[in-house]
Amino acid sequence: MSKAPFPGDTYVTTGRTEGSAICRALKRSTFWFYVNHLCVVLQARHWALRDVYGYDRWIHSSLRILRNVERAGGRIHIQGFDSLRNLRPPAVFIGNHMSTAETQLLPCMIAPFVPVTFIVKESLVTMPLFGPIMRSRDPITVGRVNPREDMQKVLVEGQRKLESGVSIIVFPQSTRRLRFLPKQFNSLGVKLAKRAGVPVVPFALKTDFWRNGKIVKDLGPLDRTKELFFEFGDPIEIRGNGKEEHRIVMEFVMSRLKKWDADVEELDGDGSIRVEG
Repeated sequence: MSKAPFPGDTYVTTGRTEGSAICRALKRSTFWFYVNHLCVVLQARHWALRDVYGYDRWIHSSLRILRNVERAGGRIHIQGFDSLRNLRPPAVFIGNHMSTAETQLLPCMIAPFVPVTFIVKESLVTMPLFGPIMRSRDPITVGRVNPREDMQKVLVEGQRKLESGVSIIVFPQSTRRLRFLPKQFNSLGVKLAKRAGVPVVPFALKTDFWRNGKIVKDLGPLDRTKELFFEFGDPIEIRGNGKEEHRIVMEFVMSRLKKWDADVEELDGDGSIRVEG
C-alpha cells in the first residue's frame, strides 16, 4: 500500500492559497468543487471497471478529494494517526456517521496503515456511477429491510474478512445524521469484534461542512463556517460481553462531538435525555 500521506500524529489544513483572487474564488465555489469531485469519481470508476482499482489508487482518489475540500474552503483537523500506525490489524473501526465526506475521506487516513473496507447498503453497489467503485472495495452489503438478517450477514461475512486480515469500518447509526442520537448507536461493531477476537478502534468525526443534499443526498451545499474534525482512539480489546467496550466507544464519540460543538443528545444517568451542542 501507499506510504502514509500524513506524517506525525495530527494534521491540520495549512490554509495556503494559490493563484489570483479570481482563481481562488473559483476554486472555492461549490460548482467547481463538484466538477473536480466528478473528475475523481469518473477516474476511479474507470479503474474499477478495469479491475485495477487497488488500495494505492483508492488512497490516491481519497487524498485528491481531501485536497478538493481544502481548496473549497474546508479546514480539516485529524488526530490519532499514531493509534493507526501502532495498530496490529485487523480491527473493527467504529464511529459516527454525519455526511458523505467520511466515506470519501476516511480511506486516505486508514487504508495506508491497514487493509480496510466498509459495511454499506446494497443499493450503493448497484448505482451506475458509484457502484463499480464500491464493488471494487468488496464491502459487506446489507439490505436494511430485515435487521436480524443484516446482523447475521455482517457477523458471518465480517468474521471472514477479519480472519483474512481486512479491517472493517462500521457506522452503528446506519444513516447519516447531523445530530448524534446515542439510542441509535448500536453495538453491532463490538459484537463483530468479539466474535472475531479482534480489537475495536473508536473514531469520531464532524463533517457538516459537506451538507446532505435535499434532492441528491451526496450533492449538498458546502458550509464554509464549519470545520471538519476526525479523531482516532486507541484500540480496545473486547472482554466479557462487550457492553463496557461499547460504552467506552460511545463516550469517546460523544466527548469529541461536544468538544467540537456538535449537536449531541445525551442520556443522563437516570435515563432521561439531555440535549447539548
